[in-house]
Amino acid sequence: MIRVLHMIASLDVGGSQTMMMNIYRNIDRSKIQFDFVIDRPKETYFAPEIRDLGGRVYTMPAFRGTNAGEIKRDWNNFFYTHPEYRILHSHVRSYASLYLPVARQHGVKTIIHSHSTSTGGGVKGAVKSVMQMPLRYQADVLMACSVDAGIWLFGKRACESERFILLPNGIDVRRFILNPEKRKQYRQELGLEGRWVIGNVGRFYDVKNHTFLLDAFQKVHEREKDAVLLLVGVGPLQQEMAQKAVDLGVADHVIMTGNRDDVPELLGAMDVFAFPSLWEGLPMTVVEAQAAGLPCVLSDTITREVDVSPLVRYLPLGDPEQWADAMLERRPRLDATKNIVKAGFDIRTSAKRLSALYTELAGA
Repeated sequence: MIRVLHMIASLDVGGSQTMMMNIYRNIDRSKIQFDFVIDRPKETYFAPEIRDLGGRVYTMPAFRGTNAGEIKRDWNNFFYTHPEYRILHSHVRSYASLYLPVARQHGVKTIIHSHSTSTGGGVKGAVKSVMQMPLRYQADVLMACSVDAGIWLFGKRACESERFILLPNGIDVRRFILNPEKRKQYRQELGLEGRWVIGNVGRFYDVKNHTFLLDAFQKVHEREKDAVLLLVGVGPLQQEMAQKAVDLGVADHVIMTGNRDDVPELLGAMDVFAFPSLWEGLPMTVVEAQAAGLPCVLSDTITREVDVSPLVRYLPLGDPEQWADAMLERRPRLDATKNIVKAGFDIRTSAKRLSALYTELAGA
């Protein structure tokens, strides 16, 4: 059996975590097993399922800016005590340049995976950018969820090399097909009957731009008093956004569900999906929303690679009124299943491709 070690930082619900869990559920686990390294020991939402599937979860120290020596030493000790690993698949970019060379010194094949198109701003973002530069030379395989995410992290020349692999984020399309009975049930349980429901799935971080979404929803509320904003996810800005909803006078019309494992059913209960992120790599939630047949309103910063059906509409950020117009438009749901599979976003396709790569790298 091939055991693949995934460095993923957190096991809470997020884009890269959800994608890898989808693949984990769909690979042949009698041949390939996943184990995970995190550096945020309090963020372990998926840990129980991982253990149920036969995986292990390890905790390593997070990079704090001054502990590069500790990072290298601990990773070196890890590979000495765990010689069973032949592949390290890193979804962390920010300080991967510290431990990828350590892995290679132990004969471990390395994959660096780009899931985004930005490090953010400020000093922290600048430091990350500098530390990420060597990755294109250090890893055996350069992987990205989209062309934009690949070019952003590795550069165009590296993305034209044989080491670069494009692996679109995959979903289990069958799970998201609208079930009218489930839609009715969920709308009853959430008090959404007869109301226009605008939804978003995403962690409460700056990049997801919930503050703009609330501004736009306040404009919606001015025109349609019974409209509801359904927000699925958790994160450090959740309380701040809850307070903003109070300040805007819309708190009674905003539902925050927290982390949920019934996202397909929640998408089924929505009428439109709003996604005003400042940047993304390739957001799986947009693909999932289309699989659920939802009309989608996206910021024009989002890659066009997720535009696989007539359900998608892009808008610039800046004018909440324009977003309110789009979120209130009664567009019909559509069955986009064939579009999604044709575009390569079916998880079974992704699982087969990744399994073949792991087998090749392990020399099995």
